[in-house]
Amino acid sequence: MSRDAVIAVIDDDGLFRAALLELLSSLDYEAYGFASAEAFLGFDGARSLDCIITDIHMPGMSGVDLIQKLRFEDYRASVILITARAEPGLEARVAAMGAVCLLRKPFEAGALIRCLERATSGGQGS
Repeated sequence: MSRDAVIAVIDDDGLFRAALLELLSSLDYEAYGFASAEAFLGFDGARSLDCIITDIHMPGMSGVDLIQKLRFEDYRASVILITARAEPGLEARVAAMGAVCLLRKPFEAGALIRCLERATSGGQGS
Protein backbone atom coordinates (compact mmCIF):
# COMPACT_ATOMS: atom_id res chain seq x y z
CA MET A 1 0.00 0.00 0.00
CA SER A 2 1.28 3.46 -0.81
CA ARG A 3 0.25 6.99 0.06
CA ASP A 4 -2.29 6.80 -2.74
CA ALA A 5 -4.01 3.99 -0.84
CA VAL A 6 -7.73 4.17 -0.19
CA ILE A 7 -8.77 4.00 3.46
CA ALA A 8 -12.14 3.72 5.21
CA VAL A 9 -12.67 5.23 8.65
CA ILE A 10 -15.63 3.77 10.54
CA ASP A 11 -16.51 5.46 13.84
CA ASP A 12 -19.80 6.61 15.32
CA ASP A 13 -18.13 9.66 16.91
CA GLY A 14 -18.52 12.29 14.20
CA LEU A 15 -15.92 14.70 15.54
CA PHE A 16 -13.32 11.96 15.97
CA ARG A 17 -14.09 10.58 12.50
CA ALA A 18 -13.75 14.03 10.92
CA ALA A 19 -10.43 14.66 12.69
CA LEU A 20 -9.08 11.30 11.57
CA LEU A 21 -10.17 11.92 7.98
CA GLU A 22 -8.47 15.32 8.07
CA LEU A 23 -5.25 13.75 9.38
CA LEU A 24 -5.30 11.07 6.68
CA SER A 25 -5.89 13.72 4.02
CA SER A 26 -2.93 15.73 5.33
CA LEU A 27 -0.83 12.56 4.93
CA ASP A 28 -1.97 12.31 1.28
CA TYR A 29 -4.25 9.30 1.75
CA GLU A 30 -7.63 9.08 0.07
CA ALA A 31 -10.09 8.35 2.87
CA TYR A 32 -13.83 7.86 3.27
CA GLY A 33 -15.75 8.14 6.53
CA PHE A 34 -18.69 6.09 7.76
CA ALA A 35 -20.77 6.55 10.92
CA SER A 36 -21.51 2.83 11.29
CA ALA A 37 -20.48 -0.60 10.09
CA GLU A 38 -23.83 -0.89 8.35
CA ALA A 39 -23.21 2.34 6.40
CA PHE A 40 -19.79 1.04 5.39
CA LEU A 41 -21.27 -2.25 4.14
CA GLY A 42 -23.51 -0.22 1.81
CA PHE A 43 -20.45 1.44 0.21
CA ASP A 44 -20.00 0.27 -3.39
CA GLY A 45 -16.22 0.71 -3.25
CA ALA A 46 -15.65 -1.41 -0.12
CA ARG A 47 -13.78 -4.16 -1.98
CA SER A 48 -11.31 -1.69 -3.48
CA LEU A 49 -10.09 -0.41 -0.11
CA ASP A 50 -6.52 -0.92 1.02
CA CYS A 51 -7.07 -0.31 4.74
CA ILE A 52 -10.01 -0.16 7.15
CA ILE A 53 -9.75 1.79 10.40
CA THR A 54 -12.70 0.98 12.62
CA ASP A 55 -13.82 1.62 16.16
CA ILE A 56 -14.54 -1.57 18.04
CA HIS A 57 -17.52 -0.34 20.08
CA MET A 58 -20.34 1.15 18.03
CA PRO A 59 -24.14 0.94 18.14
CA GLY A 60 -25.45 -1.84 15.93
CA MET A 61 -22.69 -3.95 14.39
CA SER A 62 -19.42 -3.70 16.31
CA GLY A 63 -16.04 -3.26 14.66
CA VAL A 64 -15.13 -6.82 15.68
CA ASP A 65 -18.30 -8.20 14.06
CA LEU A 66 -17.61 -6.15 10.94
CA ILE A 67 -14.06 -7.46 10.59
CA GLN A 68 -15.19 -11.05 11.12
CA LYS A 69 -17.82 -10.57 8.40
CA LEU A 70 -15.29 -9.03 6.01
CA ARG A 71 -12.78 -11.84 6.61
CA PHE A 72 -15.52 -14.43 6.02
CA GLU A 73 -16.35 -12.69 2.74
CA ASP A 74 -12.65 -12.64 1.80
CA TYR A 75 -11.99 -8.90 1.92
CA ARG A 76 -8.22 -8.30 1.70
CA ALA A 77 -7.89 -4.83 3.24
CA SER A 78 -5.54 -4.34 6.17
CA VAL A 79 -7.35 -3.55 9.42
CA ILE A 80 -6.56 -1.11 12.23
CA LEU A 81 -8.90 -1.31 15.22
CA ILE A 82 -9.44 1.54 17.67
CA THR A 83 -11.12 1.67 21.08
CA ALA A 84 -11.45 3.83 24.14
CA ARG A 85 -12.05 0.82 26.39
CA ALA A 86 -9.67 -1.51 28.18
CA GLU A 87 -10.75 -5.14 28.09
CA PRO A 88 -8.88 -8.22 29.27
CA GLY A 89 -7.66 -10.28 26.33
CA LEU A 90 -8.51 -7.66 23.71
CA GLU A 91 -5.00 -7.58 22.21
CA ALA A 92 -5.05 -11.36 21.74
CA ARG A 93 -8.50 -11.27 20.10
CA VAL A 94 -7.41 -8.46 17.77
CA ALA A 95 -4.23 -10.32 16.80
CA ALA A 96 -6.23 -13.50 16.14
CA MET A 97 -8.43 -11.55 13.72
CA GLY A 98 -5.35 -10.49 11.79
CA ALA A 99 -5.55 -6.79 12.59
CA VAL A 100 -2.40 -4.80 11.88
CA CYS A 101 -2.79 -2.67 15.03
CA LEU A 102 -4.94 -1.85 18.00
CA LEU A 103 -4.97 1.82 18.97
CA ARG A 104 -6.44 3.08 22.23
CA LYS A 105 -8.18 6.48 22.21
CA PRO A 106 -6.85 9.03 22.59
CA PHE A 107 -3.81 8.21 20.49
CA GLU A 108 -1.16 10.42 18.93
CA ALA A 109 -0.89 10.91 15.19
CA GLY A 110 2.51 9.20 15.28
CA ALA A 111 0.92 5.99 16.58
CA LEU A 112 -1.51 5.95 13.66
CA ILE A 113 1.30 6.67 11.21
CA ARG A 114 3.28 3.70 12.56
CA CYS A 115 0.21 1.49 12.14
CA LEU A 116 -0.29 2.73 8.59
CA GLU A 117 3.39 1.98 7.87
CA ARG A 118 2.80 -1.58 9.12
CA ALA A 119 -0.25 -1.83 6.91
CA THR A 120 1.71 -0.58 3.91
CA SER A 121 4.50 -3.08 4.43
CA GLY A 122 2.09 -5.95 5.05
CA GLY A 123 3.27 -6.38 8.66
CA GLN A 124 0.89 -7.91 11.18
CA GLY A 125 0.48 -7.76 14.92
CA SER A 126 -0.89 -5.32 17.45
